[in-house]
Amino acid sequence: MSPPEVAGPAELAAVLRAGAIEVGVELDDRQAGQLMTLLGELARWNERFNLTAIRDPLDVVRKHLLDSLTLEPWLQGSRIADVGTGAGFPGLPLAVVNPQRQFALIESTAKKARFVEYAASRLGLANVEVVNSRVESFEPRLPFDCVVCRAVGRLADLTRLAGHLCGPDGRVLAMKGRYPREELDDLPRGWRLVGVHPVKVPGLDAERHIVELART
Repeated sequence: MSPPEVAGPAELAAVLRAGAIEVGVELDDRQAGQLMTLLGELARWNERFNLTAIRDPLDVVRKHLLDSLTLEPWLQGSRIADVGTGAGFPGLPLAVVNPQRQFALIESTAKKARFVEYAASRLGLANVEVVNSRVESFEPRLPFDCVVCRAVGRLADLTRLAGHLCGPDGRVLAMKGRYPREELDDLPRGWRLVGVHPVKVPGLDAERHIVELART
């Protein structure tokens, strides 16, 4: 059996740009270049620091870059917090396509926070602040208009740990796989469901939902 074909930079860039259009984001040349640079830097750092288990470049485009961009239609306001950003997702791709917004990327693991800080500098993202802290310990100067997260536990835990970051008229956007019916039944007092938005990540045959919460 022959080994699987490895996509080159041109093919990866084409998948990225076409996939972004599918999720409602049209990348200009600068933004596409920044995201391709992020792809390369993640691969380089992953060799030494094991930042993410996703290593195949095509998988990174789909499962990190495009998956992050599915949040774009539901962002609101000018101040965005990414809780538990890991290696910078979804925060870095969103910061690339939203230069007019300010992003705080919060990560408690030092090696991951160092990578995110390096990547933001390498991509020229003046709108990114990296916070190396546990989210429950972070006290921002001003509340955020939107708090986003990916793979950060149950909704009840998320609102308990990160709810203080969200302004009174703000939104919490939680990226989920399957429809989280049990978690929605267990929402704590003080929070209400705005909507559950099904999303499709181009190239992936997997359920994705974005849960949008607000204060009551």
